[in-house]
Formats: sequence, structure tokens, C-alpha cells
Amino acid sequence: MDEQQQEHGGEREPTASEAGTGPETGRGPGPAVRPLDGFTVGVTAARRAEELGALLERRGAQVLHAPALRIVPLPDDTELLAVTRDLTEHVPDIVIATTAIGFRGWIEAAEGWGLGEALLDRLAGVELLARGPKVRGAIRAAGLTEKWSPASESMAEVLDRLLAEGVAGRRVALQLHGEPLPGFVEALRAGGAEVVGVPVYRWMPPEDIGPVDRLLDAVTGRGLDAVTFTSAPAAASLLRRAGERGIREEVLAALRREVLPVCVGPVTAVPLQAEEVPTLQPERFRLGPLVQVLCRELPGRVRPLPVAGRRLEIRGHAVVLDGELRPVPPAGMALLRALARRPGWVVSRADLLRALPGAGRDEHAVETAMARLRVALGAPELIQTVVKRGYRLSLDPRAETDKYGGEEGAGPAAGPQAGAPPLRPMPGCSPGSSTDRAAASPSRP
Repeated sequence: MDEQQQEHGGEREPTASEAGTGPETGRGPGPAVRPLDGFTVGVTAARRAEELGALLERRGAQVLHAPALRIVPLPDDTELLAVTRDLTEHVPDIVIATTAIGFRGWIEAAEGWGLGEALLDRLAGVELLARGPKVRGAIRAAGLTEKWSPASESMAEVLDRLLAEGVAGRRVALQLHGEPLPGFVEALRAGGAEVVGVPVYRWMPPEDIGPVDRLLDAVTGRGLDAVTFTSAPAAASLLRRAGERGIREEVLAALRREVLPVCVGPVTAVPLQAEEVPTLQPERFRLGPLVQVLCRELPGRVRPLPVAGRRLEIRGHAVVLDGELRPVPPAGMALLRALARRPGWVVSRADLLRALPGAGRDEHAVETAMARLRVALGAPELIQTVVKRGYRLSLDPRAETDKYGGEEGAGPAAGPQAGAPPLRPMPGCSPGSSTDRAAASPSRP
């Protein structure tokens, strides 16, 4: 819905250096880390998906494209043709234009059917309302003049005005966005109006459902950090497909917790909020502000850890170590997240094996994945091997207090138990080596 609502103009993009990976060893400064480096974002848009994807990639994100719908071309839409003929023969009292691209497309389609002149003649004599400045521009470009446009760009304000003026006995043509606004048509009809929907957008399922299924699998597998929605029909379509596959509850659970759903506006969020999925929206219903929300929220959800005198941020498919981006294989990320859930505490090989995707029962898989993780980090000292016990992050609570301004006992260094004694690196507990003195550290069997 808001995919049509936003239609933002071009925005100047700041120049940013391309983020990359530094050497596997050493602490020299590397390219600046962009706000979305290390995160994966799903894009469900059918229209302007390339533009949104480019905005995200420019800020470092990996993008998974999965258009949840496709738009029926207007010249091929027999339903729109029938409505256009009806409106030229039975002129409405009020026409509500809601989007610029939809209004322009309607006029162009009418011209292709030989009805363009008749449609423009009828629209010139009606009370023409424009939802916002973009559609107002489209109206004027067609040689027409709108009677009124709400400053808020809100359909709620349009509805309030119409009901205050009275609509009893009046014929109202409403440009639809793919599906009606909740309650809008009903309120007009309850006020005595005859409402004719103008379906300038008609949605159909995508011809290739494969990308949608891959996105759903990534959501349930927590392989995405966020999913963007730019239309209410797309959000509804994604949930409908999840239901067809029998994974609707798993998808909803992921969207309520680990995977961040970001909508371009409140109307887009309606299908998700109906399922008690909390969403974020920008203050301005545009693609640029939507991306800015992601740039603020995703890095903000990461808790930096002081490990072995270094600063470690664990992102979706990479880590940021002392301000340097380091890609990590999926198995390594799974291990790192398992260790970070109890930073500084020993995590057994059995627990780590359960965290590995598709590892089976062989604990040797943990050792192999751990070795690769240490190579990817380029700092083996971050993870300590504890003999006959497992592994732990070399968390340094004093570094948390001194170097990063944390309050002692209040951050990650506080450990998973309230009142637990401070954790300190253990002598002799280095990468590839071990000590039974680790038994003195807090751990769980």
C-alpha cells in the first residue's frame, strides 16, 4: 500500500568508501565500516525493488530480493477498462486520486483504449481530491486542477473532510492501491455514498514463487536480519504463502523476535500488526527514510563485547573487530553466537554441536568449524579452548569498564547470573591449549 504512497523523489547519496575485509592478522585500520555491513536484508517490493536494493547495498547490506507480488499491466486490465467506461458514462461527484503513478497510468491506459479524452473531460467537471503533492503534480500535468489536498498526505484526513461535508447520495470514485484502505470504503458507504473502486493496481502472485520461498526459509532459519515491506498486499501475500507451506507460525515467531520487519508506512504494517508483529516505520513514507531506519536500528541491536582487549561486534554474517569488518562462514557465525549468548562462560562441545547447522553427532565438526572461525577472525586469542570442557570467549570485564565506558557488573561482563563473580582471562587458557583451572570459572554442565 505505502509502496504507492511513498513515491519519493531522488535523494542525494553521500559518497562512502566501499567496505572490505582487512588482513587476517594485525590491527591496522581498514576501510570504514558502513552501517549495514554484515547484515542481510530481505526486499519484498514488486515495484522499485532495484532502487531499494541499491540504497541498501550502498550502505553495505547483502540483499535478498523476493517480490511477493506482481502488478498486472494496466492496458491488459479488463476490470479497469470496465470501470473507466462506467465512469465516463455515469459521471461521479467526487474522484479521489491517491498516487501519482496510479493516476498517470490510468490516464495512459484510457488513452490506449480510446477513452482518454472522455475521461479527462469528465474529471475536469468533478470534485477532484489529491492525497498528496506527488499525485497533485500528476493531476496538473494532465491539465486538471485538484480542489483540495490534505497537508498530512493522510487518507484519514481525506475521509474526515468528506464525512464532515456529507456524502449521502453522492457518487465517489476512489483510486485503489491494490486493496482497499481498511474502513475507508465502509465509512463512506455508511455515510450514504455510492463508492466505485478504480483498480489502478491489481496484484497477482509472482510468476516464480521460488524467491519468496527462499526468503521465507531465510526468515525461519534466521538467515535474515531484517525484511522490508513497501505495500500491504505484499506483506499479506508473504504471510499467505507461509500459510500454504505450513510455516506461518514459524515465520511470525521470527518476525516478532530475531528478524526485524520494517515497513515504509503504517498502512503497509496493517497485515503484520494484525498478527501481533511489531514493526518499525520511518516518519516520512519514503524509501530513503526507510533505509535510514535500518541503518540506525540494525547496528543498534548489536551489543559490543570487550574480548581479549579488543572490541567485538557480532552482526548477521560478519563481525566487526576493532572497527574492521571480517566476514565469517555460517558455521563460524553459529558458534560465535552460541558463545556470545553466555560471554565468558564455557560452552560445551555438545552445546556447540547443537548450534551448528546440519552438523549431525560428530563433535569433530565443532573443532573444524572452530578452527575456521579463528582464521576468519584473524585473532585466535578471542576464543579459548578449555580442556575437556569446551570453548569460551576471552571476555575481559575490566576492559569493558576501562576501555568502553561500561559500568562494572552491568554489561555483557556481568555474565548470565545476577551477582556472579567477575570473570577474568585465565592463565594458560589460550587458543589451542587448555587448563583444568578453567573448572573454577562459572559454567554450566
